Amino acid sequence: MAESITLRVNGEERIAPAGLCLERLLEALGYQPRLVVVEFNGSILSRQNWPSQPVVESDVLEVVTIVGGGS
Repeated sequence: MAESITLRVNGEERIAPAGLCLERLLEALGYQPRLVVVEFNGSILSRQNWPSQPVVESDVLEVVTIVGGGS
């Protein structure tokens, strides 16, 4: 069985595979990384840092989906 971690995403506890970077974690959780902004442990994290940002047990993410549109 693969290792997993528990983290908090948008106020809810989520289980995810261990050993992922932020970009891969977002994909594993069903997000399209190009369409979200992420607050990572209380700070907005630049998209260019996502591939090198490890995600570990108890990290806290707020993921905001960018929605386009108009009238």
